[in-house]
Amino acid sequence: MDSMAPSVSRLRERPRLLILTPDFPPAPGGIQVVAHRLAAGIRGLQTEVIAPDSPGAAQFDAASGVRVHRVRGGGGLRGGRNALLNAAALKHALSFRPDVTLSAHIVTSPAAAAIRRARGSRTVQYFHAEEIGAKPRLAAFAARHADASIAVSAYTASLIAAAGGPPERVHVIANGTDIPSDPAPRPVDRPTILTIARIEERYKGHDVMVRALALVLAKVPDAQWVVIGDGSLRPGLEQLARSYGVADSIRFLGAVPDDQRDAWLARAQLLAMPSRLPAGEFAGEGFGIVYLEAAAYGKPVVAGNVGGAVDAVVDGETGLLVDPLDPLAVAEAITRLLQDGELARRLGAAGAARAQTYAWSRVVERVEALLLAQLDGGAGAADGQRAREPEHGGS
Repeated sequence: MDSMAPSVSRLRERPRLLILTPDFPPAPGGIQVVAHRLAAGIRGLQTEVIAPDSPGAAQFDAASGVRVHRVRGGGGLRGGRNALLNAAALKHALSFRPDVTLSAHIVTSPAAAAIRRARGSRTVQYFHAEEIGAKPRLAAFAARHADASIAVSAYTASLIAAAGGPPERVHVIANGTDIPSDPAPRPVDRPTILTIARIEERYKGHDVMVRALALVLAKVPDAQWVVIGDGSLRPGLEQLARSYGVADSIRFLGAVPDDQRDAWLARAQLLAMPSRLPAGEFAGEGFGIVYLEAAAYGKPVVAGNVGGAVDAVVDGETGLLVDPLDPLAVAEAITRLLQDGELARRLGAAGAARAQTYAWSRVVERVEALLLAQLDGGAGAADGQRAREPEHGGS
């Protein structure tokens, strides 16, 4: 018992961090990944998480090593459920007494602001992009009532400013990626284009991919498009594929376990997700973790030349950025990578090297530094300098 005493003492001395999130595993999605990687990776603070209950949550939490307090009926991003999540977060904070609160989405900003008033604790707010356009008034509230904000890209930072948030409090820290232990390519029986995204938001570009595929097949007739993800737009997309005569060259796999997703990342020649700006040209892709996930496997990517993808993909170095509204431009980029093996290998190798600088362990370090800085009066990650992710291939 005596040997354990110093560890217990140090645990008690660590500042307390409360993470509020409407999205947490085992539910799938990008924000879920961000919140979990931070909760699991931060070591300099005692961390607890407030998150909605979801199927399989009890088993996941038991194995994760993360202290999670689940809110029944608090799932999703709709009003009444968010009210439950915020109320539960405030109630838990009164007993947990956090030194700093990290709100992983603007829908939990009311609780974060209330905790700040009640406890005098510091608050850091995450911004991803799409939610700013969907809820601009709430986004502005979240930014104003936070001591610091994290934008996942320079594009997202510009959206915060456009919504009225204080730009001097914004720190750009990109999302991260898991680095595979074995990124070696796996064999596949035909040229394979991969897209990983829920088929729920039109801006992801699935419709443009269908139109582009018809042009790709004219030059690479044995190519296939493998689509991982599911959603309400899938039936319409399948009908579009039939109308273009490309349905036989598409494999809709739906939602798959992580190991199957990773196996397809190892098999595919490239990843393509030509995300565009939604109607009104506001929000859209905040960053695009999937671009880094593909890069970590040494795969070149084709992405739209707008939004956060510009931060995630270096045009001509780790992938090709194209007009996401132009099926011909998308098709030409995909065809070029399928036919020019040397170019694909060069871009893939550069992407894999760059992905190392965005490993989750390094991203977590940046976020933790910002959180700890708040406890010293909010000086920031480097004496008031706004935190930024490394430049191309930097450290």
